[in-house]
Parts: sequence; C-alpha cells; structure tokens
Amino acid sequence: MKVEQIYTGCLAEAAYYIESNGEAAIIDPLRETGPYIMKAAETGAKIKYVLETHFHADFVSGHLDLAKETGATIVYGPTAQPNFEAHVAADNEVLKVGDISIVVLHTPGHTMESSTFLLRDESGKDVAVFTGDTLFIGDVGRPDLAVKTNLTREDLASHLFDSIQNKYMPLADELIVYPGHGAGSACGKNLAKETTDTLGNQKRTNYALRPGITREEFIKEVTDGLLPPPQYFPKNAVMNKMGYESIETVMKRAANPLSAAAFEAAANETAALMLDTRDPNVFGAGFIPNSINIGVDGTFAPWVGALIHDLKQPILLIAEPGKEEEVVIRLSRVGYDNCIGYLDGGIETWQKAGKEIDTIATLNTEEFAAAFKKGGIKVFDVRKPGEYEAGHLSGVENTPLDYLNDYMAHFHKEEPFYIHCAGGYRSMIAASILKARGFENVMDVAGGFNAIVATGLEVVTGNQITA
Repeated sequence: MKVEQIYTGCLAEAAYYIESNGEAAIIDPLRETGPYIMKAAETGAKIKYVLETHFHADFVSGHLDLAKETGATIVYGPTAQPNFEAHVAADNEVLKVGDISIVVLHTPGHTMESSTFLLRDESGKDVAVFTGDTLFIGDVGRPDLAVKTNLTREDLASHLFDSIQNKYMPLADELIVYPGHGAGSACGKNLAKETTDTLGNQKRTNYALRPGITREEFIKEVTDGLLPPPQYFPKNAVMNKMGYESIETVMKRAANPLSAAAFEAAANETAALMLDTRDPNVFGAGFIPNSINIGVDGTFAPWVGALIHDLKQPILLIAEPGKEEEVVIRLSRVGYDNCIGYLDGGIETWQKAGKEIDTIATLNTEEFAAAFKKGGIKVFDVRKPGEYEAGHLSGVENTPLDYLNDYMAHFHKEEPFYIHCAGGYRSMIAASILKARGFENVMDVAGGFNAIVATGLEVVTGNQITA
C-alpha cells in the first residue's frame, strides 16, 4: 500500500494518491491532471476512483478531466447531487482499491455532502482518515460554505458537532489524520502549519474535539469570529457541482502569444484585465498603464480569487517569459478560465515597442518614518485583521486587501496614499489596483510592517477595522 500527500502551498491544499496492487485512488485532485496520471504510470497502476470529500469552494477540482482521461469513477458521499455522472456512495459503503478498502463516512457540517474516507489496510485494520474540510489539524471546517441551502451556519455547525462526536471520536487514536488543507486556507479559522497528525493527538489538542464540549459550546466556538469567505468561494463550489470546461480547452485558448501592438489592441477591444504576475518590486519599477500586479511567486491564486470578481473576465497576461503556462494553470485552479493571450517576450517587448510605461513610487522605511512623524499622511495597512490586531502603527486603521474594492468608494483620489502590508507583496497589489482606478499619488512602503517596526515608530495593539 502506498499513500502520498501532494501538497500545494499556494492554495494550502492537500490532494492524496493511494495505491495498492495495481489500482489507485486520487482524493481531491487539483485542476491539472498530469501529475496524477504520471504518478500512476510510474508503477503501471490504473486510477480506479477519484474521491471527492465535498464540493470544494476554494479551488476547482480536477475530477471531471481526470475521470474522462483515465476512466475512473468519481465518488461523492451521501446527499451530493452533481450535475455529471458520478457514484454517490452510501454512508459506510466500502470501496476496494487493490488489496485495501476505503470506507465512505458521511460527515456533514462543513457542507451537507461532506464525507471522510477511512482507509483500511490489507488486513482490514483502520490506518488513516482523509478528512477533507471536516477536520483540520487544530481546527474544523467553517460551517458557512454550503451551496444553495436554507441551513444557517449554526445549523451546519450542529451537523458538524454530530459528525465529530459520532464518526471521529469512536475511531482509534493511532489513526493518521490527512486533512484537505493546512495553514493559510480560508476554509477554517486557525489551521496549524502541520499537514498530518494522529487522531489521538487531535482529540487532546484540537479545541473542537475536547472532551465534554457541548453542542452549544461547539457551535459558538466554531462560528465565533468567522470573517466573510472570499467572494470566489461560492462560484468555485458551483463549478465543482455543475461542471466546467476541460483544462485542455483553457490552455489552448491562453496559448496565444501577442506582439505589443496586438496586446494593446486586444486590451482595448475586449476590455480584458491586464494581469502582471511579475515580482512586486520589478513591477513597481515599470509596468503597462492600468495593469494590476499579483505576483505568481506569492499566494497568487487566492488573491486573484479575492480581488477579481468576475470569473469570466477576459485576462491578458504579462509574465516572466517561460512562466505563462504556469500562470494559466494557477488561474484555472480557482476558476479563472478566460485567459485570452499573453505579451510575447514579457514587458521587454512592450518597452522595445516604445509603448508607455507607468511606475509606482516606493519609499524605504526611513523615508516613510520621516513622513509619518511629520503627520498628516494617509496610511493604509492592508494586512489581515489578525495581523493588524497583533501590532500596528499608532493611528493607522486597517483596510484589509481582501476588501479593497469595498473601501475604494470612500477614498479621495487627490490625496497621497502610503500603503504597507507585512513584507511588500500585498501592498503592491493594492497600489496597482488603486493606480489602475485613477489614484495617481500612490506610494508603496518597501519591506512592509516587518521593516517598519525596526524604525522605532510606535506600535500598538487592538482593533480599528474600518468599513
């Protein structure tokens, strides 16, 4: 028996490859199918099942393409109603993969179709649970992501309580827990950085599994402090439930290298979003006017999903030459399938053509500290609320990047904006969006808050989130 966790840091997502005696099962695959098919080919195994723990909200699964390419059966747990051919398993149904067994345990709460896959070895012994978004290391799944349901988050949390108590707590402590996500995912509140643990340790350390917790306590603790989910979550869940274009079609559409003139014409004719995926510091030094920056080497896909509201938005790419295909794949993972081309040769092509270049002013921390001490400047801290509460500059309010589009209507375009995050990645995203919306006096603080604190400016704690 072989079990492999395939972890994708950008999405904080874990897919799983399970193999036994020439047969394999894939749990919660990402959009691109190649890695799973290649892994099975290494040993000559046949992919028999594509197991889905639920209709994912934070990424588009590769279940449809993978099943089509391999002949595998897509499997969901009870109550799932996919808009395509799939096997909806019964609670406690046993699936055979080679010499091992996988038991489908219905564990509703994160969503109503959410299920856990219990792995039994060749001797019939329980060895691991693949928990999807029901149980994380240190947390449980948020109960407010179900698609088209009349249930409240409190209703779902109550179902989740029953799933934990009735399905997980009776299982043996030595079982390995393989969750669907790790730290950084918005599918829970406080996920640990570890991506595996024993169930026994989770029973001892996870607040949601503590002995004696009541239903009322569980519901309150699981729902307390939940921020609204990213706007693309329900849209991805619908894609996973209803179906989507094949990754091959998406890649072919995007494989369209454009000259500077053709790129400019396409942008004008289609109202496409010009997305520059280069390093933030490189972007700030020179970019195509009205393009926005989301660096592909950061947490790219989640920020695309949080900030670009229309999944069907035509997108034109500016990327480092050779990275275009990677960017298209990462866009497709969160449902942005309408990339219509890229600037062939990158920004250098644009510059050689003599086209207009814009810049964003960048201040080092000493320059920022001097301006801040003089007073009267508008500073935007675009970190997340938890980061802000842990420490921020005195008098500076929190305007999280996630909700920048909501704040923008209250900004005055003529005043200067000093923007910082923790290290510089998110502040450049914010600066580029503001610049594209006509805010000309935008300044990015290099190094972010991590560098600012070294200047000796006063840092306070607390919550001043503005709406």
